[in-house]
Amino acid sequence: MQRDLEIAQSIPLISINELASKIGINEHEIEPYGKYKAKISLSLLERLKNKQNGKYIVVTAITPTPLGEGKTLTTIGLSLGLNKIGKKAISCIRQPSLGPVFGIKGGAAGGGRSQVIPMEDVNLHFTGDVHSVEAAHNLCAAFLDNHIHKGNSLNIDPQSIVWRRVAGVNDRFLREIIIGLGGGENGFLRETGFDISEASEVMAILALSKNLMDLRERLGRIFLATTYEGKPITPNNIQVAGAMAVLLKDTIKPNLVQTTEGTASFMHTGPFGNIAHGNSSILADQMALKLADYVVTESGFGADLGAEKFMDIKCRYSGLKPDCAVLVCSVRALKMHSGHFQVIAGKPLGQELFKENTRAIEEGSCNLKKQIQNIKTFGIPVIVSVNRFESDTDKEIELIKQIAKDNGAEDAVVNLCYLHGGEGAKDLAFAVAKASEKTNNFNFLYPLDIPIKEKIETIAVKIYGAKSVSYHPMAEKKIKQYTGLGFDKLPICMAKTHLSLSHDPALKGVPKDFILPIRDIRASVGAGFIYPLCGKMQTMPGLPSTPCGEKVDIDKDGKIVGLF
Repeated sequence: MQRDLEIAQSIPLISINELASKIGINEHEIEPYGKYKAKISLSLLERLKNKQNGKYIVVTAITPTPLGEGKTLTTIGLSLGLNKIGKKAISCIRQPSLGPVFGIKGGAAGGGRSQVIPMEDVNLHFTGDVHSVEAAHNLCAAFLDNHIHKGNSLNIDPQSIVWRRVAGVNDRFLREIIIGLGGGENGFLRETGFDISEASEVMAILALSKNLMDLRERLGRIFLATTYEGKPITPNNIQVAGAMAVLLKDTIKPNLVQTTEGTASFMHTGPFGNIAHGNSSILADQMALKLADYVVTESGFGADLGAEKFMDIKCRYSGLKPDCAVLVCSVRALKMHSGHFQVIAGKPLGQELFKENTRAIEEGSCNLKKQIQNIKTFGIPVIVSVNRFESDTDKEIELIKQIAKDNGAEDAVVNLCYLHGGEGAKDLAFAVAKASEKTNNFNFLYPLDIPIKEKIETIAVKIYGAKSVSYHPMAEKKIKQYTGLGFDKLPICMAKTHLSLSHDPALKGVPKDFILPIRDIRASVGAGFIYPLCGKMQTMPGLPSTPCGEKVDIDKDGKIVGLF
């Protein structure tokens, strides 16, 4: 079987101007980055402001294996399938992160016959968006430390600084560091650390901003530290917000690329799904909804993470309401959730996992049932997409479909887009088109005017199935501080493992009677949310024993090889 990169490199590409023209983008609204990718001017939204929106479909998943279950693949494949059945569809997905690309998980451009291309570009530097996020974020950090070093006229307490630096690769050695060694002109000594760039609040702000001025205002509100008197310090206070906005003035424009079947896809922003809100930009979705009959957007990881944040954070700020959700699952994931099988990234799958085992599926289907329930909590219809692998049997597939429909899914459909592109996703497309016509009662999980703890506990109990929540003294201190500063009216963005409904990645299926530990809480005031850190959740991942980057190289003709 061909590798994803080989398939991507074998497909003739059409010019970005032709692609844009096909979906109704005017020539003056295109800013090409080479021949096959471009940024789209925000003026498009003003031109199309009176045009009715298309249907809005969100793709999420059950709790995945460490290998992922093909959610990006399904997002792209569903858009291909919708186009195959005569609908005008566009997909909206996040930009890949260099951390997973060179780390353990791989890329985020789909796979097989359901990819966005040029695959090498989108998985690597793309249009430079992540680099500009790093530059803006770290410029702010430099200004903050420099202000204190050069006299500290604002009376900032160095021990109160919560603004760390960011880097775009997985590097555990940067999690906790000491800066300012040497004294004098080298600065002052303090402890700090790095987060991965996609966890930066700047990335989250980009994804949630509605226009350039909204971006500028949000950057100015970022909570950096406090004075010795307890007053908040922001980029506006240290006069760096304007410079940050300048670095991001082109980054805010959504990126347009094409799929393996020559259809359009917006790929813009990449906030982490288990640390930040895990969704692509509001602006990309808004553009696509004006240009297409159906927009398929992806939310990060399982329905307990990206989808909950899509509903409670992204939809609050965009004002958009989804018409249908697609829940991705696989035979191997349900078998894993039975507790009888282990799936470890970087290690071969056990041969027993490839044998028919309906009992394991029945036992592991508890996770599927819970995630269907989680989506239905928001009042929208659910379609289950079963990503089929070669070893899956008809009996196993039919059992999953029956379980899904018996537990509230409108339908459950096999997805074969990896092998067959849009043709393999036509059944899924028909099911989604039908479900999206239904009247739904979309609602948020919680109101914003309740206390921070009540919002956290609502998510923990209703979505994760926790018995209760415990708070580390640091978290208790932050809750008191943020409430006093008026941040308590913000939505909650939980930072936890994507490998379990709980905080513990080892707990599969639907964990019972667990207490969710909140060890710290951080405030992303510019983005507009508070994020509690659950358990041992890290904001800077580390590299595995055998990083994917070991296989990546370039040949004598300048062609990239080894990239998946």
